[in-house]
Amino acid sequence: MTGSGGSQHWAPGDHILWRYRGNGTGAVHICRPVTVVQDTPELLAVWMAPGTECVRPVLADGTSVHDEPLATRYTAPRTTERARWAGSGVLKLARPGEPWSVWLFWERGWRFRSWYVNLEEPRTRWSGGLDSEDHFLDISVYPDRSWLWRDEDEFAQAQRSGLMSAAQAAGVRAAGERAVERIKAWGTPFADRWEDWRPDPGWPVPELPADWDRTPAHTAP
Repeated sequence: MTGSGGSQHWAPGDHILWRYRGNGTGAVHICRPVTVVQDTPELLAVWMAPGTECVRPVLADGTSVHDEPLATRYTAPRTTERARWAGSGVLKLARPGEPWSVWLFWERGWRFRSWYVNLEEPRTRWSGGLDSEDHFLDISVYPDRSWLWRDEDEFAQAQRSGLMSAAQAAGVRAAGERAVERIKAWGTPFADRWEDWRPDPGWPVPELPADWDRTPAHTAP
């Protein structure tokens, strides 16, 4: 795992961990090794290559979380598993302090498919990467500038399951509305032509370390 240590600033080509904690548990349940594309005071851009070994949550018996009925999806016992990222790679863009990140998806042959606005806790940096907490609600954005809400059923169920208070949910929805305003204005990053970006063909696929769930020695915003 490469990186610039205590400064929490990374150079292009560095490998870091993009992680999510379980809601209300504090334990890391999603971990994705990524390669830094750009790290400036305005923007962090990272690339998750096809075939990257990641950590994802699964039900205690090893089946997919999405196979569990919605009513018990967030209360059924869970564990984690290591698995390879299937399909095309993902470019992730995050601006400091914003309660969302924007992911770019391509079809095979680099045909651009869509942006995905992942509503989440503003990310906290540490020496080996960054941590956040997913907020369930998401937005898909398409090249024709149309958009739609995603996972509203899971967002509602998370509230019913006690993973998010009414006040927290209102804050998430307000963040989503601000993201929609950005989409309608076609502001950054949608107007920045990131869909034309391509990874360095010489970049190796980052490895998932054995201590992927380690507690950071220190954190910084």
